[in-house]
Amino acid sequence: MQIPIQTVAPALISEAEALAIRGVRVLSLIPPMTQLNTPYPSTAYLTGFLRKQGVPAFQADLALELVLALLSRTGLARLLDQCAGLPKRQRSPAVKAFLAQYERYAATITPTIAFLQGRDPTMAHRIASRSFLPEGPRFASLDAYVDPDDPYGGDPLAWAFGALGLQDRARHLATLYLNDLADVLRDAVDPRFEFVRYAESLAQSQPTFEPLAEALAAPANLVDTTLAELALTAVATHQPDLVLLSAPFPGNVYAAFRIAQTIKAAQPQIRIALGGGFVNTELRELKEPRVFDYFDFVTLDSGERPLLALLANLAGSRPVDQLVRCYMRSDDGAVRYLNHPEPDVPFEDWGAPTWDGLPQDRYLSLLDMLNPMHRLWSDGRWNKLTIAHGCYWKKCSFCDVSLDYIARYETASAKVLVDRIEAVIAETGQTGFHFVDEAAPPKMLRALAEELLARGVAISWWGNIRFEKSFTPELCQLLADSGCIAVSGGLEVASDRLLKLMKKGVSVDQVARVTHGFTQAGILVHAYLMYGFPTQTVQDTVDALEYVRQLFAAGCIQSGFFHRFACTVHSPVGLNPEEYGVTLEPLPAISFATNDVGFHDPTDADHDALGRALNKALYNYMHGIALDDDVRGWFEGRVPRSTVRADFIDNALSGQ
Repeated sequence: MQIPIQTVAPALISEAEALAIRGVRVLSLIPPMTQLNTPYPSTAYLTGFLRKQGVPAFQADLALELVLALLSRTGLARLLDQCAGLPKRQRSPAVKAFLAQYERYAATITPTIAFLQGRDPTMAHRIASRSFLPEGPRFASLDAYVDPDDPYGGDPLAWAFGALGLQDRARHLATLYLNDLADVLRDAVDPRFEFVRYAESLAQSQPTFEPLAEALAAPANLVDTTLAELALTAVATHQPDLVLLSAPFPGNVYAAFRIAQTIKAAQPQIRIALGGGFVNTELRELKEPRVFDYFDFVTLDSGERPLLALLANLAGSRPVDQLVRCYMRSDDGAVRYLNHPEPDVPFEDWGAPTWDGLPQDRYLSLLDMLNPMHRLWSDGRWNKLTIAHGCYWKKCSFCDVSLDYIARYETASAKVLVDRIEAVIAETGQTGFHFVDEAAPPKMLRALAEELLARGVAISWWGNIRFEKSFTPELCQLLADSGCIAVSGGLEVASDRLLKLMKKGVSVDQVARVTHGFTQAGILVHAYLMYGFPTQTVQDTVDALEYVRQLFAAGCIQSGFFHRFACTVHSPVGLNPEEYGVTLEPLPAISFATNDVGFHDPTDADHDALGRALNKALYNYMHGIALDDDVRGWFEGRVPRSTVRADFIDNALSGQ
């Protein structure tokens, strides 16, 4: 297979090594599961970088390929055999519905997938009628309650899609249909199966390798065998010398090991390396030699420099003791960490990512949650791009600020960034961009917006920011003019005391003014919210919800999500718990993964109960419901009255 080799970059390694590595074929794989609507960017970045060095590099998305194989007519026939083999007493409601309506599932799966891929939009008429697709348990919520006085005539989706939202309505129904099938796979084949967090409990903060080892030693199920077939096909197609598996999340790890297991058994001469966000975060104390029954190498942090060293070693032009940020197993069976001192490849020299080799017309635009920001995650094809490496703030006490992906901040010029954007558009034909920075720096966003406008490059983009005062109304409008459609940022605990404790660098009234500026510019604003932070009391939580209520009522934010604070070993709270008034629970002996750490907070608030109230309230606020009601009504039992002035946000916006 011929691939385009880009102009070779300025020398990042010796001339001898640069020549040698061009003889090593590299295949980068995305293991299940990531997003189904757009490619995860790690392999695109690495493939683009390697091609810039003249390396024959390829990539494949086995996460997407696995779902498309399982959710096909052939895949459903295999699933039918699995379901039919279950004793009747073990058949869940989802399995029973599938068996009862199998012929309809078999007849509708191909056109439904084509519709979600955007290849057959007219199918929306049949899907939206609710007479075409078989309906399993996931559809029950649509008909659970019908108000006889409903102005929409009892249509449970009209409030979300109105009379004309045909495509969206159909996409939501088709997503429920796929979720029903995912439930069948989980109940009949693999209880760990998910479209996103696949088998993540086997890896997430697991101090030992034992749970993963047991799962990998178990007989292969339908999901495993399908994935193995896809892995062997990719290897046969590209004939790699080195396979790179990128595991950004705990939900990719089991499948990454299964892929490596399959390749090792079939072609043991192929070398295999593991990297990605999960590795960079959780495997920094790796001591487990059994990992290297599957992988030859495990690399940490940004992959460009470790890969150059590894390729040079495989090509015979660099000794093994000059590998960079690399774990491997030595001849005596012990895990060895090698880190020859070499500077990282500058962010500006990474080059443009390439999606060549990924099936861009086969990704699925899903519409699962009706939260407007969450919709951007799952609906539509977005080119993922980074404006800067790391975080320019890197002070937040809940964040892994001690790790490279946060701590090492580097930028590229606006010219280089727009060059990359134009290269990606030319390759993909898509003008939607998701900037995946931890927090995009306002100075770079201004320069980027001005460069886009100066060149007349029309894109739509969204990304994560800090709600800091640099985002003036003038800058918000400039970003909107350049194509910004949405931003997300951390309001976190919505308490000035706690925001100061977590070193967030913002205040509630400042957040109000900044978010209002974005909204006035026509940009959707999503707030990341947190509860259960150290020393957060019930009073703090009630007050936080009152701030959030007022922000929604004033039109400052349109979307939000509350998540429970988790203490990690790499965060300031985990590193210096005494500064935050908590004590950490002792960690067990670590030989595999470590990230989350338990802690004791003397406030002893029932954060589980508080979290249920917060999320219930937030769901209603996003739909414009109960914005004038006392926030105490959302909580179970008695809670104190809010101490926040009822006009706090209005006063902040008016400058009082």
